[in-house]
Amino acid sequence: MRPARKQPSGLSLYVQAEKILQIAFVLPCALVVGWVLGAWADKWLHQSWMTIAGVILGCVSGLVFVIRMAFNAEKSSPPDASAISGEKKGDESRGA
Repeated sequence: MRPARKQPSGLSLYVQAEKILQIAFVLPCALVVGWVLGAWADKWLHQSWMTIAGVILGCVSGLVFVIRMAFNAEKSSPPDASAISGEKKGDESRGA
């Protein structure tokens, strides 16, 4: 006997879509913030390498955040219904 699956509500679907969009936008935003801060530090400290360091730091921090968000999204997603019931696809063809 299979447990009844709860249908996701409309609001939970929007929350899930927002999480996926957040993952997609974080990396480019982190890159731009690192670039701007690096360029500002370049002018303020009269160095020529700070912009590149800012871009690299922005990429690394964005990538770390994206990986962490992806792992958290994977942990919070509901498991497959067949895994919960312990049934395999081949078990359905057997007679009861």
